[in-house]
Amino acid sequence: MAKLLTGKEAAASLTAELRERAAALDRRGVTPRLVILRCGADEADGAYLRGALKRGTLCGVDVEVRALPGNVPPQALLAAIDAVNGDASVHGCLLLRPLPSHLREAEAAICSRLLPEKDVDGMTDASAAAVYLGRAEGFAPCTAEAVTVLLDHYGIDCAGKRAVVIGRSPVVGRPAAMLLLARNATVTVCHTRTADLPAVTREADILVTAAGAAGSLTAAHVRPGQTIIDVSANWDAEKNTIVGDADFDAAASIVDAITPVPGGVGAVTSTVLMAHVIRAAERAAEGGCL
Repeated sequence: MAKLLTGKEAAASLTAELRERAAALDRRGVTPRLVILRCGADEADGAYLRGALKRGTLCGVDVEVRALPGNVPPQALLAAIDAVNGDASVHGCLLLRPLPSHLREAEAAICSRLLPEKDVDGMTDASAAAVYLGRAEGFAPCTAEAVTVLLDHYGIDCAGKRAVVIGRSPVVGRPAAMLLLARNATVTVCHTRTADLPAVTREADILVTAAGAAGSLTAAHVRPGQTIIDVSANWDAEKNTIVGDADFDAAASIVDAITPVPGGVGAVTSTVLMAHVIRAAERAAEGGCL
């Protein structure tokens, strides 16, 4: 049976470090502060918000949720972002996505409205550029960074390893690939047009799946010796629970290590968000934007 790479342990370790950094800021009269903008009342958002509020309290971050109606006009949402930009006491902003359908056409303009120094979930072009260019400024999307936080916590060295990422979204797949590349892995990105996917994934030492398709990673895709990081959270109506991409029982009987779903990457993501807010607060206290 594979070793379970649980997120709880990694999140607890990072939370302890963040509490100390938040306390150091508090001694300087600075309270790290995050504003979450929510459009509408999606039930999935509610679960995420409860987790973020709890993690903020544990890490020493003040978290405020600003709820906007589901039919909010684009200009009203832009005004809410402008209010965050103009408030020096706010160090980070998270815009919950996906946005309501009537805002999709304006999403690029909406995301780019946020100041890069307050973009703690990597949604602006400036943040994406920093990730792709391997620069220290800016912030990667939290879920993508949670992948590397888990690997680091369990002492899994990426250098010289073959890493395969399934999924090419700008939120997880692409930035995760760039973060692995920055750790000197040799990275292959797979997608729906990849020919003979199982042959490619079996070559991986580290396999990150972010396809968003329950059970799509089967025993045929894996081999002994691999580490599997399952990023996806898919609702399984039959089991009435969240599941990952991996056929967990089949994969866990073959590979060396695997993240559970739930309890893996998702458990780390909100802690990475708080780490970004604290880092933004530290930069602001030092007088730097990025």
